[in-house]
Amino acid sequence: MSLHIIILAAGKGTRMRSHLPKVLHKLGGKPLLEYVIKTAYSLHPQKIHVVYGEGGSLVRTHLQQYDVNWIEQAKQFGTGHAVMQALPFIEHATQVLILYGDAPLVTATTLTQLVQGMPQDGMSLLTAEFFDPSGLGRIIRNDLGAIKAIIEHKDASPLQLHIKEINSGIIVTTSKILRDYLPRLAQHNAQGEYYLTDIIAMVVGDKLPINSLLISNPEEVTGINDQQQLAALERQYQKNLAINLMRQGLRLIDPSRFDLRGDLIIANDVVIDVNVVIEGKVSIDANTTIGPNNFLKNTRIGENVVIKANCVIEDVIIANNCIIGPFARIRPGTHLEEGAHIGNFVEIKNTKVGKNSKAGHLSYLGDTTIGDNVNIGAGTITCNYDGVNKNQTIIESGVFIGSNTSLVAPVKIKKNATIGAGSVITEDAPAEKLTIARAKQITIENWKRKNKKI
Repeated sequence: MSLHIIILAAGKGTRMRSHLPKVLHKLGGKPLLEYVIKTAYSLHPQKIHVVYGEGGSLVRTHLQQYDVNWIEQAKQFGTGHAVMQALPFIEHATQVLILYGDAPLVTATTLTQLVQGMPQDGMSLLTAEFFDPSGLGRIIRNDLGAIKAIIEHKDASPLQLHIKEINSGIIVTTSKILRDYLPRLAQHNAQGEYYLTDIIAMVVGDKLPINSLLISNPEEVTGINDQQQLAALERQYQKNLAINLMRQGLRLIDPSRFDLRGDLIIANDVVIDVNVVIEGKVSIDANTTIGPNNFLKNTRIGENVVIKANCVIEDVIIANNCIIGPFARIRPGTHLEEGAHIGNFVEIKNTKVGKNSKAGHLSYLGDTTIGDNVNIGAGTITCNYDGVNKNQTIIESGVFIGSNTSLVAPVKIKKNATIGAGSVITEDAPAEKLTIARAKQITIENWKRKNKKI
């Protein structure tokens, strides 16, 4: 039997207090709905259908890379009405799994068990037990423990509110059952909506089989309704990531102060200090230490690298044995070769730094090629922008650049040249020689400093 998956993503999310559709709010740097779509893909369904809401064209725009059938629910009349919008696209007699775009952590393992446990011509429900089930629909069972109905929180009696087992909303059934029962739904509830869950009582009344799968990890079905819930789930999600990475050997100084918003690949004996944020795809090789308060994005880091505190590093390749920071900014297009040292308050962009070359402090190096064993003095800048175009600076191996030097691109500093401190270099400097470009020092006689007016 083929499998179709419907993802309900039409909720307005008014409690989020945001113009952004709820399912586009991010967990671990990715939209909530993206997690659900990826999990759905892993089940290899015949088709995935995403039901989005009025004004939800942003949802399609943000996730257009996914091959799903986008279905607009122009007016929201509840979950049952949302599923009705997808029925015309679903073949007869197929299995239909219904997921929710704001419940991102449900696993493929759990869903596979749910689908495999569906009785023929019946349905299976995914349930969980919450210590505080406020706001959630309760599972109502008979004396034999069989499910007979689901009661939404607002419609529940005081006795029913004490039930801890909740309906996750995730069900698997057949398209025939949905076609038979959804048209019979009524709006006799506190919200005046068509509840998908109301078909449970109808199925029970017709003596069709219903199975349930009670999961041990309630966070799998935790939905997001407001910013507080999103923040709480973010911390739980980050905790799970940290635990998994530590099992791989990562040394996290404080797992509660670590944020991964992408993919991290680590080798042995990597240490990450507190308040490090990682985005995109980052790999870190063995014996590397990442200090506190660093931001890393789309970066490859070699072995025995030390990144000191408070650095921003994005789209960079860092070879073995480099030292960076503190307070360095390494911008996209930079490649640090083995043993390079980039110190405090140095900014580098689109630059290759050769082996064992150093820029210790207070420099800007943009659109530059630097050879091996180069020393860049404090306050050195490459003047790479002429107001229209970016221009290249080439600094060959063995060069010594004195402090407070301006290199006006395009310019080449040739092998083993020395540039005197305070120079403004506008022409190529020859190899093996000292080049100085600065005005003659003079002293102004009879000059007096101004006094502050009282």
